[in-house]
Amino acid sequence: MKTLSYACREAWLSLWRSRASGSLAVAAIALAMLVLGALLVVTSNLERIMAHWTTASEFSVYLRDDATSEQRGAIEAVIDGSGVAAGRDYVSKAEALARFRREFADLATVASSVEDNPFPASIEVRVKVEAEREGRADPIVQRIGGLPGVADVQYDREWLIRLAAGLTAVRRAGLAMAMLMALAAAVTVSSVVRLGLYNRRDELEVMQLVGSPLSFLRGPFVAEGVMQGGLGALLAIIALWMGFRVASGWWGSDLAVLLDGESVRFLPLSLCAALLGGGMVVGAAGGFAASRHAV
Repeated sequence: MKTLSYACREAWLSLWRSRASGSLAVAAIALAMLVLGALLVVTSNLERIMAHWTTASEFSVYLRDDATSEQRGAIEAVIDGSGVAAGRDYVSKAEALARFRREFADLATVASSVEDNPFPASIEVRVKVEAEREGRADPIVQRIGGLPGVADVQYDREWLIRLAAGLTAVRRAGLAMAMLMALAAAVTVSSVVRLGLYNRRDELEVMQLVGSPLSFLRGPFVAEGVMQGGLGALLAIIALWMGFRVASGWWGSDLAVLLDGESVRFLPLSLCAALLGGGMVVGAAGGFAASRHAV
């Protein structure tokens, strides 16, 4: 306990004396933690949106203009007997055109300029959650695509898979960038702490001659790195929270529509604590690397 108290006291004094250069190390760690935190906020909310879309997935069966009522009945019979449908709705050509004009008011004049209705009739099928999870909908979609009277079948799951793959790629690239920035931050901390070490080299030599333990020689420099890392991570969390509040004010209502009325979420306390701890670890690594030059 005495060693820890001494290390913290000396680290704080050194941090205050070298506050100009120490601010560079703090800023480097803050930037690395800010990138990582922003990545976690974005990907966690995107995963919530994707989870919501997955539970509400559906596929649309587009009918040919010359499809007969018997062919439509056969298609609906296959859907009802498949065991994957939670419900279905028939959308006529007129209803499809009315929906387009309602949802895309800016393009309504384009549809009005066309003499014939360009929109096909369709059957919209809501997929059961367990069928989506077990992959039982894919064979039915392929089967329906080959039935008479079917022009095309569009399944949400296909682009959800592509979106998930893109999200994974973004997460990996962001983590790689955050790790590189954390490494650069650790090097910056090491350089700053080493400057303080050189300023105290005479004092360290005297302490070594009188038999001071290794923890007294290296401890203050490791503690200084921990303080720089903790301060940088704390600043990153504060900046991330402020940015999150601004972004929520701008786009929160639009994102709430995608989340069925739920609001976007900030990082939970556990992840905030993990970011704070990560910054302290990065700082400690830099401080430890510099402290090895103390003896």
